Amino acid sequence: MNNGGRRSPCPDEPDVRLAVLISSVRMDFAACLTAALMFVCDVAARRPGTVAVSPGHCAGLPRLPNERLYLLP
Repeated sequence: MNNGGRRSPCPDEPDVRLAVLISSVRMDFAACLTAALMFVCDVAARRPGTVAVSPGHCAGLPRLPNERLYLLP
């Protein structure tokens, strides 16, 4: 799926919407499901903040920065 003019690194997976809240700043991104789940684990382990993952409409959202890095072992 192509969102925000960039292709998913895992085109066979569905994209999900990530709503990232750090302090009082909210940022919304699209990410493939695997990268989104790894990102949630990383945020929970290392950074203060909140991440909500939801399925649905992601068209027009920017891709998660460095999304491919969350797919590496």
